[in-house]
Amino acid sequence: MRLKRHVQFEKGHLDIAPLIDCIFLLLIFFLLTSNFIFQPGIKINLPKAVTSEAVQENTIVITVTTDNRFYLNEAPITFLELKDKLKAVSGKNKPILIKADRDVELGKVVSVWDFCRDVGITQVNIATNQEIR
Repeated sequence: MRLKRHVQFEKGHLDIAPLIDCIFLLLIFFLLTSNFIFQPGIKINLPKAVTSEAVQENTIVITVTTDNRFYLNEAPITFLELKDKLKAVSGKNKPILIKADRDVELGKVVSVWDFCRDVGITQVNIATNQEIR
């Protein structure tokens, strides 16, 4: 004997509120656990040059900002202390990279360059951004 079954399927109902809650919690979790990377350093605008080249990694960096502050490898230094520090570095035969803001007076860059030459450092480079032709 065969019985007829009356099977009725009800149309499903999907509640979207718990899904939104889960997505929101995942979003908060990833925002709180991610690392926001801020590049530390000194804010300067380098001048542009067409013929710029990449220099070696092991250089000593002298930074000159628009408000005439000096930094030696990102450590603040006075203009008078710079010569003493350069004398200590001159024996290591490391090249110097001068990062000067484009609005810095040329006289400041030349005086830093002159300090380097005075203590016997011969390889002095000036940092620039490469200009796209």
